[in-house]
Amino acid sequence: MEILQIVGFGLTAAVLIALIRSQAPQIALLLSLFAGAALFMLIVQKVGTVIGAMEHLAGAANIDWMFVQTIFKIVGIAYIAEFGAQIVRDAGESALAGKIELAGKVMIMVLAVPILTSVVETVMRVLQ
Repeated sequence: MEILQIVGFGLTAAVLIALIRSQAPQIALLLSLFAGAALFMLIVQKVGTVIGAMEHLAGAANIDWMFVQTIFKIVGIAYIAEFGAQIVRDAGESALAGKIELAGKVMIMVLAVPILTSVVETVMRVLQ
């Protein structure tokens, strides 16, 4: 049960950070950043499995790989923007965290344009 290890690591880091924060807030922030990065790296390793499965399904369904790649990019941007915003928010910069989230949303919209264009073109062809 890897999730138990991940949660255990997170809880241990949280307790250590809480204990250290009153004495050395700078070290607590660095420990928080390190723990967050370590958790992120543990999760990123699992993404390869998901990508492989989706690649297989897309090939079996004869779906254009460009669409699948775009969806992966959109999901990746959402996760990375959220993760970055949470770290910045933990550092006490909520306004900056909001800007990171906004940037992520704008980038997602930019990536979605080719898919939306393709859908609209398909609908127009069907209606003609």
